[in-house]
Amino acid sequence: GSKSVTIENITYAYDMASLGNGFLEEFAWDEAEIELHRKYGFLAGNLHTDLHECLGHGSGQLAPGVVGDELKQYGSAIEESRADLFALYFIMDPQMVELGIMPSLDAAKAEYNQYIRNGLLTQLTRVELGKDIEQAHMRNRQLIASWCYEKGKEENVIEKRVRDNKTYFVINDYDKLHNLFGVLLKEIQRIRSTGDFEAAKILVENYAVKVNKDIHTEVLERFAKLNIAPYGGFVNPKMVPVLDGERIVDVKIDYSSSYIDQMVEYSNSYAFLPIYN
Repeated sequence: GSKSVTIENITYAYDMASLGNGFLEEFAWDEAEIELHRKYGFLAGNLHTDLHECLGHGSGQLAPGVVGDELKQYGSAIEESRADLFALYFIMDPQMVELGIMPSLDAAKAEYNQYIRNGLLTQLTRVELGKDIEQAHMRNRQLIASWCYEKGKEENVIEKRVRDNKTYFVINDYDKLHNLFGVLLKEIQRIRSTGDFEAAKILVENYAVKVNKDIHTEVLERFAKLNIAPYGGFVNPKMVPVLDGERIVDVKIDYSSSYIDQMVEYSNSYAFLPIYN
């Protein structure tokens, strides 16, 4: 057994901090999409993470004779894609509602909206203009979103819309997108299980690495106007004991340190610790 833990007060704080900063309103197509995210985004995001870790990374078998490192430099992006696709496919399963895990499939729709919006647009706020995508999780998100956009184009499953010179991606058919996730999951699992390096290379290089320069420029310009940092961090409180003689009678929570102070203190106090345990 392995164990996966989500520190939910942290994810909740991230979610609460993002409300009202204009980010969602800038990149979502309409008020209906915004409301769906406000209602279900936090729950759907946590469920996606749980499914990604447990059903995704926790599943799958290698074919006889396959060691596991055959995909080389493409291995991380393929494995993260596999885990995300498990989450995306099964979060739309009606049994998620039957088991009481989520109230309705609208939560899955909120996650689909967020995933496509992030994979095709908003994660580009973290990439320097002119650079390729290098990070495995970011590569996997663009791989999945761009592959599904391309393969569903004929039936307009995901539609690229432009309004006031701003680009949006809108899901028109959630069921067909669900099926596309399943088709790609099957292929990604085959690649992972058989160690098909060439197939992994084609998928990653064609869909996950290169960025559309025009869209990238537009996204960075839209994001800059919001004046939001592309990453967030947390200041952990110090727990200071209140003593009565030698007896601890209370614990006070001290938030006086800045983020930089905290990082410097961690470096000074704990840098000697090994990176394994």
